[in-house]
Amino acid sequence: MTVPFIRAAGDPFSIGYQHGAARAAALRAFLDDDLARVGKLAPRPVSLPALRPVLAQYDARIAAAAPRLSEEVGGLAEGARISREEAVLLQVRREIIGYQRVPVPPGGDCTTYASLSAGPGGVPVLAQTVDLNGDLDDQIAVLEVGLSGSGRRALLLSFGGLLGYLGLNTDGLAIGLNLVLGGQWGPGLPPYLAIRYLLDNAGSVADALAILPGLPLASSRSLMLCDTGSLACVELLDGDVRLVDSPQLVHTNHFLHPDFARRDQLNVFARNSSLLRLKAAVAGLAAFSGAGRPGRAVDEHFGLLSQPPICVPGVGDIRRERTVAAVVLLPGQGELHLRPGDPSASPTDVFRLADSDAAPAEGRSRS
Repeated sequence: MTVPFIRAAGDPFSIGYQHGAARAAALRAFLDDDLARVGKLAPRPVSLPALRPVLAQYDARIAAAAPRLSEEVGGLAEGARISREEAVLLQVRREIIGYQRVPVPPGGDCTTYASLSAGPGGVPVLAQTVDLNGDLDDQIAVLEVGLSGSGRRALLLSFGGLLGYLGLNTDGLAIGLNLVLGGQWGPGLPPYLAIRYLLDNAGSVADALAILPGLPLASSRSLMLCDTGSLACVELLDGDVRLVDSPQLVHTNHFLHPDFARRDQLNVFARNSSLLRLKAAVAGLAAFSGAGRPGRAVDEHFGLLSQPPICVPGVGDIRRERTVAAVVLLPGQGELHLRPGDPSASPTDVFRLADSDAAPAEGRSRS
């Protein structure tokens, strides 16, 4: 699988335009596929005319919370030759799909961990699987973006026109995420765009933690934060923020903070999967940290991410989550290592920030 790599720079509209133009045919085809496959995943039929009022609300909230990202959405629409409301839909499709409390067996969801010493040679590392429904491995892209007037650039994993999903920046801040279910979901800043906002505006974990409480998020999430000297795991629910206090920074898909655990809406089947993956990742990370040598190679991290139950196979049902990618982020080196699709069967693409002092090579390579 060849992963598109889009390097874009300039003002926000120009960045969006470059992204949209590079992915124009793919994004139009995605939208033509039952409205970016929302129709195949939502609990009830959807149509663009029916969604227009709520998309307008999301659009207004994004513009109020993150004006530059709102301009970038406009550029994405222009570059891809889609409507603005379609470009907004691509940013909020997860919120439009929503979540159901009906206990149906899931496939799984993301498993994320971070360490200041488990990376190659003992450097900081943030690693995770990306488990999604919708068969989205065909929508993967990697973006490198740099706003004019800012010395900071961000390297991002993206799916289907998203302006952000997870990634790192030239200051050495890396951010991963997990879906957690609870509270009211509705018009606000989608957490995927919030991650992009943080990477554009924060140079450290401390900076990100200071910004987060002021962001009006549209849905619940957990974020894993790692820079070259500090770590944090934060859970976000209905405008509240909680830091997870744990010696091993590992997260799956159930709330860990006691304030939020009682409000968890994850069904029993998904919770069992989440608990199994949490246990496996904690054990795997502990083995990396206690092996008597500094850190582990990137391939060894992918080895952990490729093992069941952490790696979740597909069962042929588009509605079920499965592992569609795995990433290993090295914030001090400005590197995003990616295995698209099933990580146990994929080669590794390496993407490097072009102007990271720690990354002597530019662009991408494969191993």
